[in-house]
Amino acid sequence: MNVPGVEELIEALIAREGGYVNHPADRGGPTRWGITQAVARAHGYGGAMAALPREEAETIYRRLYWVRPRFHQVARRAPRIAAELFDTGANMGPGVAATFLQRALTALNRNGKDYPDLVPDGRVGPVTLGALDAFLDVRGASAGETVLLRALEALQGERYLRLAEKRPANEAFLYGWLANRVGEFS
Repeated sequence: MNVPGVEELIEALIAREGGYVNHPADRGGPTRWGITQAVARAHGYGGAMAALPREEAETIYRRLYWVRPRFHQVARRAPRIAAELFDTGANMGPGVAATFLQRALTALNRNGKDYPDLVPDGRVGPVTLGALDAFLDVRGASAGETVLLRALEALQGERYLRLAEKRPANEAFLYGWLANRVGEFS
C-alpha cells in the first residue's frame, strides 16, 4: 500500500469532510472543511465559519493534528499508523488518538517483556516513540504495523459505538464514521 504524506492526508480529509456544515445533532456546532468553530477561534480565525478559507483549514490540520501531537515522528517509523492517528485525531482529538496508540502498545507488550507499559497520557513523547520502536523491532515493521493498526481501528470503532449508545443523537453520524473512518489505512 502506498501511504500518503501529510499533504495528501489533509487533502483526503478535507474532501471527506466537505464544506460548510451546521448539523443540529453535532455538538461541535458549525464546521467548515471539518474544522469546528471552537478550533478555528482557538487558532485565531474570527470570521464566519462558512467563509473559513481552505488554506486556513490546511494550516490548522498540519499544525494541530500532525506536528503538535508529534504524529510526524510516528510517520518516520510507521506511516500507516501515523495516517490513522492523524485521521482519528482530526475526528476525536489528537489526545484520544495518542491514548489509543499508548493503550494498544501496552496491550501488545507481552506483559512488559518487550518494553515497559505506557502511561496513557495522550502525548506522544520519547517513551511512546521508544515503545513503538521496540514493538516494530520485535514484531517486524510490516507485520507489526498491520497488527497495531488493527488494534487502533478496534479502539476507534468501539468508541464510535459507545458515543452513539451514550448519546442517541450521535446515531446520525455512526454509519458515516464506521464507513469512512475505520479501516481506511489497513
